[in-house]
Formats: sequence, structure tokens, C-alpha cells
Amino acid sequence: MIELHTWGTPNGRKISIMLEECGLPYSVHKIDISKGEQFKPEFLKISPNNRIPAIVDPDGPGGKPISLFESGAILIYLAEKTGKFLSKDPAQKYKTLEWLMWQMGGVGPMFGQAHHFLRAAPTKIEYGIKRYVDEAKRLYGVLDKQLAGTAFAAGSDYTIADMAIFPWAARHEWHTVNLADFPNVKRWYDIINARPAVTKGMAVPYLN
Repeated sequence: MIELHTWGTPNGRKISIMLEECGLPYSVHKIDISKGEQFKPEFLKISPNNRIPAIVDPDGPGGKPISLFESGAILIYLAEKTGKFLSKDPAQKYKTLEWLMWQMGGVGPMFGQAHHFLRAAPTKIEYGIKRYVDEAKRLYGVLDKQLAGTAFAAGSDYTIADMAIFPWAARHEWHTVNLADFPNVKRWYDIINARPAVTKGMAVPYLN
């Protein structure tokens, strides 16, 4: 059984969605980042960058245990382990990885900064708010343009790229984005939001 070390953040929920979609058995270990649990020595052994999520798979490559941190790496690992949500066709595989990296390098950092300046900054900093909200909206525009010609982020199939992007888009209200302004994103969002595995994955780690 895979051990998932996580908290209720978009990055954490990427992995719980993937585990639910793949039907892999897993146990949840809550890492309460509000209490600094990400700095505990036992967690740092599997996530030296003190960030969630991380996994431990006792049945890793060659039947040996493996631990992984970084949500993008974990998604790729689980896709290759199960043969799901990442095409074996090289061209389509790299298209999926392209959009996964777009999320990792753009959506996550920029949306996260928008969240910080709008919700967590000790004082209201208009420059930071404008910079990161504007960038968030630009990225929504990039995705909206892509989805004008495809059903999902990387093409006709639902992939790990969609699972990476969706939990961040689920917080669109946090960065003052109205999905109605991006109709293709809204269509995509509604389709993914209706998936039972996504509903279950988004509820992890059951904070309520």
C-alpha cells in the first residue's frame, strides 16, 4: 500500500486524485504545514525540500521500496507504474509532459503567489496583488486558448496534466478569477469536477 504524506493543498491533491483515478490502495499521513510538521526529521527523510506531497511505495521498481517528493515526479511515477493517464505514444507522451511542466513552472508558483498576496500577506501590497493576479489571468488565457481546440489540456484524453492543473483551478476564487471569463476552461473544469475519483481525491486529507 502506498503511503501518501500530504495536506489540503493543490499540490497534495494532485496525488490523491491520481491515486483515486488509478484505484491504487493508499494510506494518508497528514503533514500539518500550519504546525511546521513538514520540518520533522522523519518527513525530511522522504522530502528533503520540506514540501508536501511525498509518497513511499513499498513495491517500487524491482520490488524494492521507493520514496518520492515533488508532485510532478510522483504523477509521472504513478502513471508509469500503472500504465494509466500518460500515453505510450512518444509524441503524445511529451505533449502531456509539456503541459505538466507548464503547471509546475507557471500555474503553481504564480497562482500560489496570488493566493499569498491576496490572503496571507501581513499587509496589503497592491504591487504584489496586481503582478500575480494579472499573471494568473494570463495563464488562464493560455489554457483557455489551448482548450479551444482540445478536450483536455494535452489533447483528446484526460491525463496527469489535467490532474496537475485542476486543483489549482479549483481555487479560482482565491485569485479573483471568474471562470465564466474563460469558457473553455469552465467546460474543462466542469467535466473534471464531475469525476467521482476527483471528488474523492479533492477531499483528502479529510480536514473537516
